[in-house]
Amino acid sequence: MLCAIGLGNSALAEESASLPAPLQASAPETSALPPQGLSPPEAMPPSETPSPSGVAAEPQRALDLVYSLTYDLDRQRDDLWARIRSGFALRDFDHRLVEENEAWYAARPDYFRRMIDRSKRYLYYIVEEVERRGMPTEIALLPMIESAYNPVAYSRSHASGIWQFIPSTGKVYGLKQNWWYDGRRDVIAATDAALDYLQNLYAMFGDWELALAAYNWGEGAVSRALLKNQARGLPLDFQSLTVPPETRNYVPKLIAVKNIIGNPARYGLELESVPDRPYFRTVTLTRHIDVKLAAQLAEIPLDEFVALNPGHSRPVIPAKAAETLLLPEDKADVFLANLESHDAPLTSWQTYTLKPGDKLDRVAPRFGISLAHLKQVNGITPRTRVASGHTLLVPARKPVEQENLTEGRFLDVVPPLFGRRVVHTVRKGETAATVARRYGVTLAQLKAWNGAKVQRLATGERLVIERKAGPAKPTRVAAAPTKASKSAAEPKRTHYTVRKGDTFSSIARRFKVAIADLQRWNSLLGNILKPGARVTVYLARNG
Repeated sequence: MLCAIGLGNSALAEESASLPAPLQASAPETSALPPQGLSPPEAMPPSETPSPSGVAAEPQRALDLVYSLTYDLDRQRDDLWARIRSGFALRDFDHRLVEENEAWYAARPDYFRRMIDRSKRYLYYIVEEVERRGMPTEIALLPMIESAYNPVAYSRSHASGIWQFIPSTGKVYGLKQNWWYDGRRDVIAATDAALDYLQNLYAMFGDWELALAAYNWGEGAVSRALLKNQARGLPLDFQSLTVPPETRNYVPKLIAVKNIIGNPARYGLELESVPDRPYFRTVTLTRHIDVKLAAQLAEIPLDEFVALNPGHSRPVIPAKAAETLLLPEDKADVFLANLESHDAPLTSWQTYTLKPGDKLDRVAPRFGISLAHLKQVNGITPRTRVASGHTLLVPARKPVEQENLTEGRFLDVVPPLFGRRVVHTVRKGETAATVARRYGVTLAQLKAWNGAKVQRLATGERLVIERKAGPAKPTRVAAAPTKASKSAAEPKRTHYTVRKGDTFSSIARRFKVAIADLQRWNSLLGNILKPGARVTVYLARNG
């Protein structure tokens, strides 16, 4: 199957790190298509190629030695670049395109600095994942080639995110793409998918240069090029293949970046230190929340929140569209504390379905929003067909409580786990046992909080659930069933031993459970799984 990722030279402009225009407005908005631009040229003519250094070869080697000997060891202990350098494993080769790309970056120090500044949010996580899988650490630099580490980069070939997945390949590797959310821009989901894809390519070709070429050009195209060389008795290495100019430039560009990271002083560039510790932490989302409010509760700028959570395409994040939020490591607890004490509605948006005769220019003022803003929020372009039955996201005319948001109608809602008290309205068919399981509490606790009415629930009955702050502990998600309560819906607990290359995402897919649930059940393991660790999984008995 031909399964190509977006081409590295088609994605970016130097200033493409800016947020989608709608999210810069007074109220959080998004555009259907994030900004697109151009990347560095494939090659620079020799006459226009600036020399990275004006010194001769021998003095340059002496300078390189001095640089390596004087590098600050104290800084190196907490410097992620030193860790990345120690894991370099790709073959170095002398190549005109390597030199031209080195010169291109050396001539643009401001561009290089902005790219490095953007990478600081994601680099530690990606390096952890790359090392855990036993991959060369140059792979962590690949988003510099694909997207300049711009999380909302969007190319002419419709590739998106820091790893530049096109829609079809994203779907093959489990990246959800819908009206609310695009997993290709989700840093954790897309990184997991990209590394899975690269490992598959390496297993297919047994060579990282060929795997990288296939990431850019497609495995089918690389396979056909290899067969042609084989039929002609030609070598089967990357440099011997006949490939498009962009693919020919792709690996040399990565080698050029590797060389600059390895010794920036040689190219007249400064490399800002990146701490060798986590930048962000994941927080499970269980209620709909406005993007703007989430940033306020975390006490971070809106652009910082969007840079960590770029997968969300609307100004409100539905709980079921996002399993987790990413927040700066030092702001996660701030967010949870502020969320617990926040007693106002968490979203100021609602959905509205167009009725026969409705026109956008009349609907907009009805909800106190401009026509242009309404179109931006809903991703409406001149090609969008808007007719009766079309569902719009509009400002709420009255405070929105825990309503169910989806495209066309509202979704079922996971109960809020962050507050200390939850009021649950009993639905048709619910029993005390199912409500207790839903909130991760015991039936005895439910009875203690609500008295005798628990014994015979009626639809519409309101039950109080007392909760401690923070996500539920694994042992409270699914207690061991008793003979009296065991049923087809009762969850079954099993254990899985982590293997090399496993991630929360791959294990969740294996057992058909949500990543957020898997992380919550195994919170003591943290975000990084190690081979040999035991993972707890709760399965539906009818699943």
